[in-house]
Amino acid sequence: MNASTTLVYDGSFNGFLTAVFVAFDEKINVADIQKNNQSQNGLFSETETVFTNVEKAKRVWNGIRNKSHNAISNVYFAFLSEAEGVEMMLYNYIQKLMRTKNGKYLDYSDSTVLHIAQLAKKVGREKHRMEAFVRFQLTKDEIYFANIEPDFDVLPLISKHFRDRYADQKWLIYDVRRKYGIYYDLDHVEMVSLNLKDIHHNKTVKSDAFTNEEYEYQTLWNDYFKSTNIASRINPKLHKQHVPKRYWKYLSEKKVTA
Repeated sequence: MNASTTLVYDGSFNGFLTAVFVAFDEKINVADIQKNNQSQNGLFSETETVFTNVEKAKRVWNGIRNKSHNAISNVYFAFLSEAEGVEMMLYNYIQKLMRTKNGKYLDYSDSTVLHIAQLAKKVGREKHRMEAFVRFQLTKDEIYFANIEPDFDVLPLISKHFRDRYADQKWLIYDVRRKYGIYYDLDHVEMVSLNLKDIHHNKTVKSDAFTNEEYEYQTLWNDYFKSTNIASRINPKLHKQHVPKRYWKYLSEKKVTA
């Protein structure tokens, strides 16, 4: 029996898919799959660092999608849940999927399959909630700005909705908890970070974001952004934490509700 190995990746979805590819390709007995900033050495397992390779990630993505459009949606949505231990659950889910002749008939009495479906559904609900309740305010430099604090990492999932709905104006939706945003410049959407060193993030923390079906903004943010040029604070961010834009269409084409 092969010694078990813990695969360590960069925390991105492409990194995770690369780890899955490496595990299958090298027939690794996987003990765990961990983000590099959270990795812990297992007592009885070796550690291997996986370097993100988009081509390898794409092969895994296509392999899952060819089995089932619903499965690729479940995998991506569940990954964005950031649930503890989700990587190994997803790895086991993908193994089970690849063993089936038809991905549409995964066994939902299986605890892993059921749990991934439930996680994906929660993320899907959060996606719809954000699409319904995001409230923009116009900044000094004519950019519509909204800050959000979703339970899950749903920014990549809500991009298309806002791009379609507000195609004729510049907007930026910023995730306070994860410290990155999506910015639409009338041409395309990109991941950005904001230079906000002079604003106190702890003043914006609010666990119950939605009250009476309305997003409650902190006064501090309102006053700050009304008097600030947002454009000068936008830093384009390397798009490594999420699925490359060319993949997004696969999720939106089917209009899958997880």
